[in-house]
Order: sequence, then C-alpha cells, then structure tokens
Amino acid sequence: MLYKLLSFLDRKVTFPEVSAHCDIPCKIYDPSTAQIAALTIIRMVDLIQDLEAKDSLTVDDQATLNRLVAQKEEHGFKVKEEIRVIWGDYIKTPQLEQFPEIHELAHSIMLTASRVKQNVDKDAALDLLKKVNRFAEIFWATKGVKTYTTTCPYPPEQTVVYPQLQAN
Repeated sequence: MLYKLLSFLDRKVTFPEVSAHCDIPCKIYDPSTAQIAALTIIRMVDLIQDLEAKDSLTVDDQATLNRLVAQKEEHGFKVKEEIRVIWGDYIKTPQLEQFPEIHELAHSIMLTASRVKQNVDKDAALDLLKKVNRFAEIFWATKGVKTYTTTCPYPPEQTVVYPQLQAN
C-alpha cells in the first residue's frame, strides 16, 4: 500500500533525478581499495595452493577452502567495482587526453578480474595487481600527486604503488 501511495505521488510531483557512484557527488575516489582487493586475491590463491599441496583435505580444510574461494570471488568483484566507479565517474576528457591508455587498461582490469574469479591462477592474480597498480599511478598523476612503489608490509608481500601524501 505504501509503495502504491509513493508511486502515485511520484507521478504527480516529479523530482529531478541525479546520479553518482553513491548517489552523492562527493568527489572522493581512491584506487587503494582495488589494490588491497587485488592483494587479497593473491593471498587467497596462495592459501588455496597451500591446501592443494596436501595429500587429502579434512572437513575443516574443505570448509577453509570454501571460505578462501568465496573471499577470492568477493575481492575480484570488489576490484571491478572500485575501478568501474573511478573509470566511469572520475575519468573525463582531460584525463583521457593525458592518459589515452586508460580505457584499454580499465577494460583489461575487468577481464583479468573475471579470469581470477574463474580460476585459481597466481599469474593472473599477479597480472591483475600489476594492472591495478598502473591504474593507481595514472589516477594519482591526474591529481598531481607523486607516487612511490614499495613492497606491502603484509602477505602476500607484493609491490604496490602508493601516493606520496606528506605535507610539503
């Protein structure tokens, strides 16, 4: 009943429609979430491969395997979502002119994220991180923020691009 009432009011009193990744044009974008998700995928693959090395899996091992796969899938989706939002909402003509590779890179990230969701493939997971790191470099360059590359301080101890955010 409430739905019918609201639908009726919506038809009679129209409001302008606005849209943004969170329905608020906040201008807050950061590729670090995608980077952490890519690192998580690599870590899940490592842990899955550790289980694969066992001669047989106990019920607890099987339960762990299910959780690891679920997390790998969830973080593959998260990479795609985070990159899609930045690519779709933040990247405009000035950024495209500065970095014409961005469309192909974002598309390649989507395809690679799908591949890591479909398989347990360490090389694909590492390739995904490499692409997401390049995306982060481009993103921060469009903001005029310098970056540096270092090994993350936690497993899987891979190279990550970070923004230099120190005050001048």
